[in-house]
Amino acid sequence: MERRRVSSGSPYEPAVGFSRAVRVGDRVLVSGTAPVWPDGSCDPDPAAQARRCLEIVAAALQEAGARIADVVRTRTYLVDRDDWETIGRVHGEVFGATRPASTMVAVAGLLDPRWRVEIEAEAVMPAEAVVPAESAVPAESAAAADRVGTVDRVVPADGAGPPRPAGTNGD
Repeated sequence: MERRRVSSGSPYEPAVGFSRAVRVGDRVLVSGTAPVWPDGSCDPDPAAQARRCLEIVAAALQEAGARIADVVRTRTYLVDRDDWETIGRVHGEVFGATRPASTMVAVAGLLDPRWRVEIEAEAVMPAEAVVPAESAVPAESAAAADRVGTVDRVVPADGAGPPRPAGTNGD
């Protein structure tokens, strides 16, 4: 079965040996996702942090061809158990209709002391969204082949239209 990696471009991915997400068949597994903005900053507000984590999770799912509606499991790690309601409300804003199995755990700490939350997710894509490996669109240039960890095709989230190379139509 084909295994595809999705990269967020984090310098830690190759150094630590992980991917933002991995897609195998109809499953997409998104790694623990921290609330880091592109400039490296981190808002101290737990709700803003949870929203940022879920924005990154949603982007990784989309790049792998999945949607928030395909998520079947989430795990949320909190450093302050008093944040559970605030972070839970944000989770509910995103997953209220989907209602995946979910675990929320209070931990002693996360890698960066600014982080109050980290979230991971697992999705199972509907059968019509899973494209057999032999229909993958090959990389068309050396530059495309050098995009380590990005997927080589994307299935439209709404199921409309054929798979297309990643990097087209806003991917």
